[in-house]
Amino acid sequence: MPTPSLILASSSPSRRQLLSNAGLTFEVQPPGVDEEEAKRSLLSGRTAPQGIAEKLAEMKAMRISAKHPEAMVVGGDSTLACQGRLFDKPPSMEAARKQLLALRGQTHELFSCVVVARGGTRLWHWNERARLTMRPFNEAFLDAYLARAGDAVLGSVGAYQLEGLGAHLFSRVDGDYFTILGLPLLPLLSFLAGHGIGLGRAA
Repeated sequence: MPTPSLILASSSPSRRQLLSNAGLTFEVQPPGVDEEEAKRSLLSGRTAPQGIAEKLAEMKAMRISAKHPEAMVVGGDSTLACQGRLFDKPPSMEAARKQLLALRGQTHELFSCVVVARGGTRLWHWNERARLTMRPFNEAFLDAYLARAGDAVLGSVGAYQLEGLGAHLFSRVDGDYFTILGLPLLPLLSFLAGHGIGLGRAA
């Protein structure tokens, strides 16, 4: 039986980079899911943050899987919660600034999920949670950070990129590094290896 093709159902540059750095061969197809509408519906049903990330990851994977039933389709999502409030990707630099001001000096939780679907069926999923504590930085420091980081912060649910300048914002990080970047990569690679995708079986 031939090895199935791999599709990343995401428009996230960080998820694309993670899979690329891991040496995987894959296509990228943005799923076109209305995430804001989906989140509103899930929140109205009192879905927990981890459940929101899982449902959105599943929606993304299933939508592309329906179009390409022969492929392994990877969907991922991350949700950030702090003091009972959920945060989304900021739409502007001013929104990013306000978001980081709200998070400074606080410990927040980042929930990530990855789902793999094939033939319109969810085959596998993995949930992870990380806890991150931001330094109590002043506004001059924040403005300097945003000026150097630029619009790239708008692609992150937390308005930071831990793999880059965003590391300066934190005093403590507890959790899987790849999860914080948006994808629980190690369990995903193990699952894909079991289906002949990647560098081959490790055992």
